[in-house]
Amino acid sequence: MTYDITYIVAAYNAEKTVERAILSALAQTGTEVQVVVADDFSTDRTGEIVKAMERADRRVRYIRLARNSGPAAARNCAIGQAEGRWIGILDADDTLEPFRSANLLARQDGAAAIIDNLVVHTPQGEHLLHETRLLADMRRLELPYFIDHNMLFSGRFNLGYVKPVVLRSFLVEQGIAYNEQVRIGEDYLFLALILARGGVCVVEPSAGYRYTSAAGSISQVLTRGHVEAMLHGDAAFVETVKMDGEALKAQRRRTQNLKRAYAYLCIVDQLKERKLSAAIRDMVLNPQAAWHLHMPVRVRIAALMTAFQSLSSATRRLWK
Repeated sequence: MTYDITYIVAAYNAEKTVERAILSALAQTGTEVQVVVADDFSTDRTGEIVKAMERADRRVRYIRLARNSGPAAARNCAIGQAEGRWIGILDADDTLEPFRSANLLARQDGAAAIIDNLVVHTPQGEHLLHETRLLADMRRLELPYFIDHNMLFSGRFNLGYVKPVVLRSFLVEQGIAYNEQVRIGEDYLFLALILARGGVCVVEPSAGYRYTSAAGSISQVLTRGHVEAMLHGDAAFVETVKMDGEALKAQRRRTQNLKRAYAYLCIVDQLKERKLSAAIRDMVLNPQAAWHLHMPVRVRIAALMTAFQSLSSATRRLWK
């Protein structure tokens, strides 16, 4: 059997959603699809569910990692088992529109990767992640633009959530894989590496991917450890590829952005722990962090100053 595309699914304790994700991939119209699920050592019924689907449909393949290793390692494992000409990334709690694969592959001429828009599903409702017109005007995704539009807390158009389909032969020829040390932002580094290695990425403006934004997911609860891992991942990326001109300038801006984000999270943690003097010190030492994240910090600074003024008043009363 020759598959047009293999969707790889990294799954960890996904018993409630993994079947729905797989069925959405199998329901693709106009293309021959395979689904490879890499179970990242789940402790629930994920494996049982996927193995039953594997027995029922030869297009489904189940593999289980020997230990919990993170989404990047699971995806690398799935890529190694993929047979499709193209590889698509599908998260275990997301789904695909039936027309998605055909729409993407209609634009494949000369491309190493193809991206499209996303429908974001939240408890409050649904919305498109990006403006359709903006994606229609873009046509091709270039590395400097991609880097510049992957900044933390920037409040601007962000491409970090796109789920590309990638030409498998390009990954093999270039030796491209996910950075297994990064557990958040690994998708960004994967596509950045493809672009840095000369891969052409074309843009399909329609929304064929349905992204579930769940409260408490790793992408919603950012910690200093996550940002630190992203900084390490970026450092490895810079060492791996040669960048100059606009791409290098964009990378320097992203590095500064990550450092400011780390400083901001340090301040937030200090406020939570009521370490007021340390928070004030870091605000003085890292004013750009407060400016970069001005809206959330402003609220916290106001609360901090109220507490500080109360403390000062109490101190003055003691000295009277």
